[in-house]
Amino acid sequence: MNNMTRGSIAKALTAFTVPLILSGVFQQMFNWVDAFIVGNVEGELALAGIGAVTSTYSMFVMIIVGFTSGLSVLAAQRFGMGRPEDLGPLLVTFSVILGGIYLAVCAFGAVFAENILIFLDTPANIFQNAEDYLRIMFTGIPFLALYNTCCAVLRGLGDSSAPFSSVMVCCVINVFLDLIFVAGLRLGTAGAAIATILSQAVGGLTPIVYFLRENDSLLRLIRPRFDGGVLWRTCTNGSSELMSNISGSIVAMLYNFQLLRLAGEDGVAAYGAIMYVNFIFLAIFIGYAIGSAPVISYHYGAGNHEELKGLLCKSGVLVGAASAVMFAAGETLARPLAALFVGYDAGLLSMTARAFAIFSVSFLFSGFSIFCSSFFTALNDGLTSALISFLRTLVFQCAAVLIFPLLWELDGIWWSIVAAEGLALAAAGLFLAGKRK
Repeated sequence: MNNMTRGSIAKALTAFTVPLILSGVFQQMFNWVDAFIVGNVEGELALAGIGAVTSTYSMFVMIIVGFTSGLSVLAAQRFGMGRPEDLGPLLVTFSVILGGIYLAVCAFGAVFAENILIFLDTPANIFQNAEDYLRIMFTGIPFLALYNTCCAVLRGLGDSSAPFSSVMVCCVINVFLDLIFVAGLRLGTAGAAIATILSQAVGGLTPIVYFLRENDSLLRLIRPRFDGGVLWRTCTNGSSELMSNISGSIVAMLYNFQLLRLAGEDGVAAYGAIMYVNFIFLAIFIGYAIGSAPVISYHYGAGNHEELKGLLCKSGVLVGAASAVMFAAGETLARPLAALFVGYDAGLLSMTARAFAIFSVSFLFSGFSIFCSSFFTALNDGLTSALISFLRTLVFQCAAVLIFPLLWELDGIWWSIVAAEGLALAAAGLFLAGKRK
């Protein structure tokens, strides 16, 4: 356990957030490896099949992330208030209750994968690729849930190194298995999905081995103690992340619908490639937001309000600098990054590079709204955090992606995310100004 209310806040924040930022990048490497190997080995139809269902699968996965982010905040607050003994029963109870939900989601996806794709009007020429990938990926949700639950508590206790080490190992395993199942055995999208869930199983089952051993830490299997109030606060604290991630998946489905209408399967493949790159860039913002939240919660729980104000100002400067760097990187590397996924087709490469160059403008705005949402979550203001996420990921993006293509056709789809992120930044600024006290 690492008490972040002592010593230099800047030093503690840096030491804690850097491993989490790297963890986010490595987690996205799961998707990168799948897309890179499948796209180059199997071609654009296989890549489009994965891209067509990634948002649907992500919607269910991000329900897990939303719940567990609330658990991380609560753990940090309890530790900051000097009540770490509450965490053992909370972790076990939380895992038991949500374990049932995760298993239900897993069964639903595995059974109704075909129906989901029919509902989404998935094109016939990518349907089988999409179904194979989606059905298998759903079976790995319980492992992903175990991993995220354990990592959330570790983050709340000030340990960001263990989650980083775990995800790095899983990423290496995933690359190795992808080469075997996709490039070697030529199992296509099904092989990519098998490789991913096997590597996730390593990350999810490893903590269970630790819990079953005798140990002196707070992370051990003990008798559950149901506390409805604590569970409710945990879920509401994570409501903004839950809203953001579910809304983002819904919006991605809308993007795919518009792209199929305007550019066909090439449009979906281009969007899928952009999303893989975008996830890596946003992992820096998300990693900092996730990493800073327990630090904020520690100081909030300890009553250090002046430290909180300083942390908000310093974070604004850091996020601003990172935004400028990522915008410049996106503009400079648009074509080389696109070539990693769709370099086998000159026309598709040109479309993807242009789209990413436009899309990169959104990096100037997105980091601020992501951090502001996380900031309010860490202060136990789940409602404000959820409102920022709801406006950013659902209201503004849905409106923009429906209106802009009417004016600028395909380019309008890429500019819609820029407009939505700009509006979200303005909304976050208004909330901060209104609640500055």
